[in-house]
Amino acid sequence: MVVHLPNHSCLQRFTTTINCLSPQISYLASFNNTNYLCSSIRSPTTTTTVSVSSFPPLLAQKRSELGLRERKLEKESQMTITPEVRIADRKLVVKGRTILTNVPDNVIATAGSNTGPVQGVFLGAVFDEPNSRHVVSLGNLRDVRFLACFRFKLWWMAQKMGDQGRDIPLETQFLLVETKDGSHIESDGGDETNQMVYTVFLPLIEGPFRSCLQGNARDELELCLESGDAETTSSSFNHSVYISSGTDPFVTITDAIRAVKSHLKTFRQRHEKKLPNIVDFFGWCTWDAFYQEVTEEGVEAGLESLAAGGAPPKFVIIDDGWQSVESDPKPDSQNPLLRLTGIKENKKFQNKEDPTAGIKNIVKIAKEKYGLKYVYVWHAIIGYWGGVRAGDEMEEYGPSIKYMDVSNGVVSNEPGWRTDALALQGLGLVNPKNVYKFYNELHSYLASAGVDGVKVDVQCILETLGAGLGGRVELTRKYHQALDQSVARNFPDNGCIACMSHNTDALYCSKQTAVARASDDFYPRDPVSHTIHIAAVAYNSVFLGEFMLPDWDMFHSLHPAAEYHASARAISGGPVYVSDAPGKHNFDLLKKLVLPDGSILRARLPGRPTKDCLFSDPARDGVSLLKIWNMNKYTGVLGVYNCQGAAWNSIERKNTFHQTRSEAITGSVRGRDVHLIADAAVGPDWKGNCAMYGHQGGDLITLPYNAAVPVSLKVLEHEIFTVTPIKVLAPGFAFAPLGLIDMFNGGGAIEGLEYEVKGGAQLCELEDGYRGEGNGLAGVKIENVSAELVAVVRMEVKGRGRFGAYSSAKPRRCTVGSAVVGFEYDLVSGLVTLNLERMPEEDRKFHIVEIEL
Repeated sequence: MVVHLPNHSCLQRFTTTINCLSPQISYLASFNNTNYLCSSIRSPTTTTTVSVSSFPPLLAQKRSELGLRERKLEKESQMTITPEVRIADRKLVVKGRTILTNVPDNVIATAGSNTGPVQGVFLGAVFDEPNSRHVVSLGNLRDVRFLACFRFKLWWMAQKMGDQGRDIPLETQFLLVETKDGSHIESDGGDETNQMVYTVFLPLIEGPFRSCLQGNARDELELCLESGDAETTSSSFNHSVYISSGTDPFVTITDAIRAVKSHLKTFRQRHEKKLPNIVDFFGWCTWDAFYQEVTEEGVEAGLESLAAGGAPPKFVIIDDGWQSVESDPKPDSQNPLLRLTGIKENKKFQNKEDPTAGIKNIVKIAKEKYGLKYVYVWHAIIGYWGGVRAGDEMEEYGPSIKYMDVSNGVVSNEPGWRTDALALQGLGLVNPKNVYKFYNELHSYLASAGVDGVKVDVQCILETLGAGLGGRVELTRKYHQALDQSVARNFPDNGCIACMSHNTDALYCSKQTAVARASDDFYPRDPVSHTIHIAAVAYNSVFLGEFMLPDWDMFHSLHPAAEYHASARAISGGPVYVSDAPGKHNFDLLKKLVLPDGSILRARLPGRPTKDCLFSDPARDGVSLLKIWNMNKYTGVLGVYNCQGAAWNSIERKNTFHQTRSEAITGSVRGRDVHLIADAAVGPDWKGNCAMYGHQGGDLITLPYNAAVPVSLKVLEHEIFTVTPIKVLAPGFAFAPLGLIDMFNGGGAIEGLEYEVKGGAQLCELEDGYRGEGNGLAGVKIENVSAELVAVVRMEVKGRGRFGAYSSAKPRRCTVGSAVVGFEYDLVSGLVTLNLERMPEEDRKFHIVEIEL
């Protein structure tokens, strides 16, 4: 349903190359008894040239007609459906709240749905002249709180918070706005008038143009549209930004991405993709151990070192350093770029006794000698950092030197591109017509050697190379389609990790890749980076996690910030792997992450900031802690981090330290900080009470609905809480499993949970010996001294170690399998602990643990 249509697109003669998945051409308007044909561009496959006839009226007249038409359509729509997101009286109104004011007349709105209540709206704009780059104001943004995910580097996003338009950075790709009316605490009756309203802005791909948002000194929210090719131009846009709203921020974001997916039809969401199996195992990456000096001998040394200490990796990523690369024959620089000269490995990975074995030799050693399940290798999306070198065996792919055209927003945020070697020396770009052949021959060679997947790096470089090739969106689409096809053909486990890939050109055409690096690198030698890293991965996951499973990157287990990083990886929901040099490990720390069989206790979702942290700035404001939540089957997990003291500096355009208080910052946690904690409750009668176990202090507390407990942390300190809904079995008898409490995400060990109430529960209502609070938060712990069982709790638990649970009454007996086992019970906290001394038998995945009450 078109809510607002300009005739501007019919007033300028322009010819532009566009891409249409299915040429959905619709008649949108009729002015002066003349029908004008406009294209509704969805997503690209074929190249079409569209020419629109020109008519003479002035832009001022057009805008006047637009205003009249908008008011007419608005009046008509109010007679039927009142949109939740709409433009009225030059205001963007969301659920009755004004978000933007002074919306220009050349900004146009199209409803996001043709049927049912209108939940969202697309915004576009019309311009006087066709061009390859446009900037237009969408209106003034003031008196709100927002979270922006923007690219501070070509490759990577970071977070920025603010309350007015001027605070929005260049290259903003995701914007979440919170109105100040309402309360963070959800109303029990579901009354939206007492709730916060969250509005999500998603700048999109429209035809060959990619959009982003930015602010200016007048507090205007601006839309920037770019094709990346001077010959690819347009003057009319209908679907460049999608805006949607709701009262649950996480649901609102997911629903908005789903609506965009339905519109574009060019990508899939995370839950629709197959996750590679590496995400459930511990791994090792060679990068920070060796950088580009990695050798076959070094890889084996790293695997042997980790396995000997009881933390056996089950996958390895052989990072940059294995490929055959050289500089140009007559380089123009003293530090020439290296380019790929062949698809096979270099001499470091050619066994002296059998050079023909190539990389297959180390793959065989890894799998047969050290029990690895998966081997991945690295390559750039253009082959290598400098692309591929023309001549020799690479000539068949038709490479040519292309020079980068970096967008204004990226250069402003990252001025170093003006002198970067990649920009100055040119890149060897495989002809897009041959890129599938290139990927397939590279990947089929690797697959024949036993390699299971690839880490594909340097992905955002494609946006800078679209000149003369249809623009940045078109080039990115062709390369990613070829990559997807090759990965699907050669790596059946969907073995691909995207890296340096945080542009929407790639995200909105991603159908295959299911794992993506979530932020800039772990930098072991850069003290300023560690708090920044944790904040960035958490906030980037709010947006990135809708498309792929965020990978929070490798880390060093033997490092001053090791536990800070390790705990975050444990609750990230993504893969867990280190980049330790051989012999440099902290195995006590690794055992909090890795089970003896090399598996991990992975949370079920991407880790994200809690609802009350979304618009706080835990890196800059000096007062906020960062809280990150995630879910297991029967528990939640909540990480709390002090990330203050360092952030990206918008003046210096780099990460810097800034002054912060040296003493601890105090915040609070509650059970409902785990956003979906109700999903972990067994049965419909949960009252909202939770058991919370603090990993650092080993303290167990019980919290009623909405009650909070203070947490104080200094910079680079953290705490992890396992959060479990309390099940009331009978008056005075309540239970909540915690899992393997010596591991960071111990609740992930619980794979099955069943409560069976016995006949003794009826006695509890009659005898004084069982007195306790009916909500499960008994002030005095009790013991069942009768002959009748009150309840039996049966659990399926994987792994080995100290198992813990909350029980308001001392258990009568605990069993593991058929064996009765000893246990300890703390009368003050209600903590029950028992030891699972070994891994489950080989033919079983779990221990069967029963606790009788």
